Amino acid sequence: MQKLMGQVAWFVLVGCTAAATHWLVVVATVSLLGLAPLLANVAGWLIAFCVSFAGHYTLTFKHQGAPLGQALRRFFAVSAVGFGVNEAAYALLLHTTPIRYDVLLALILIAIAVLTFVAGRFWAFRQAPQKKNTA
Repeated sequence: MQKLMGQVAWFVLVGCTAAATHWLVVVATVSLLGLAPLLANVAGWLIAFCVSFAGHYTLTFKHQGAPLGQALRRFFAVSAVGFGVNEAAYALLLHTTPIRYDVLLALILIAIAVLTFVAGRFWAFRQAPQKKNTA
């Protein structure tokens, strides 16, 4: 139980750092470069993915022993699916609610975090089981 609580604590710290990175990149590119929020969201996700993977691989899920290449591929898949849900929800809600784009993005990032933890813990960073030698 203590290992799980430590893992959750690291996940929250790394996740908040990545989410803050994502949010700041979006707000900066919208404000300073005039990009549309949905396009800025892609840039934010790509940069935040690097922060998220580095933190989760070295801190949150390090004890699970997944090889780097496998973890990177799997976590990218998890992150891409999460981003797809994020972008679809963001697009829909940007056009159907009066909520400001930055507040809306913060709410969506929080909602996606749970999915990312579960998928990361039980699949992306899990070491493949070793095959038994029956000879």
